[in-house]
Amino acid sequence: MKVIKYLSTLVLFSLIAIAASAQDAVVIDTGNFVRGTIQGTDYLTVGLKKDDGTIEKYNAKDIKEFLWNGETFVSKPFVTNKRTDYRFFKLVETGALNLYSMGGSTSAQQPKRSRVRFSPSIGLGIGTGGYGGGVGVGVGGGVSFGGRRDDDDRPRRERRALYYIEKPGTGEMLEITPDNSDTNTQYIKNTLIEKMSDDKDLTERIKGYERFDVKSIVSLVKNYNSVHQ
Repeated sequence: MKVIKYLSTLVLFSLIAIAASAQDAVVIDTGNFVRGTIQGTDYLTVGLKKDDGTIEKYNAKDIKEFLWNGETFVSKPFVTNKRTDYRFFKLVETGALNLYSMGGSTSAQQPKRSRVRFSPSIGLGIGTGGYGGGVGVGVGGGVSFGGRRDDDDRPRRERRALYYIEKPGTGEMLEITPDNSDTNTQYIKNTLIEKMSDDKDLTERIKGYERFDVKSIVSLVKNYNSVHQ
């Protein structure tokens, strides 16, 4: 019994030590990554402080993803003004449906919004909890902003996070950022029903929603992914 108790204590302290030494990482491509401490991101670039104290900046177009405080930010391409560019999107939920966010309090500087169209791509997410989480692969399509205004001139720091939903292999990635307007609520309702059309119970629940917030959207996507693998 003493041996078992000793081993259990040893394992516990080992797990604590591993957690304490865990670092952020920039994933260049599959199997190629650099560990360090993420300094911040503007969703166009990300800064990483390496173990030797040097800071390196990585452009979204040059890496696959980065892991920051246990969360995964994937790089996805889009086309604007006939030019292909890249942005980072935080992976909120992954599975049969992928839910992403961009902006909010994690960004040091919010990128100026423009009308964009995502080009087909494959985004690899190493779980939602860093290394050791599940692997989520998503095929990106186009993006629609669902009637949101592109002429919003509020200071970038005041902008809330934007949310996007994607069903891999079925077309475009759509913005479903909730607000209090009836038009946007109906748009989100229609989008979720379309994406979850093979789940009668969930679509019936969605029809009964009068308003959506981030928590309800995350919950619906999580419930869908728990049933549909």
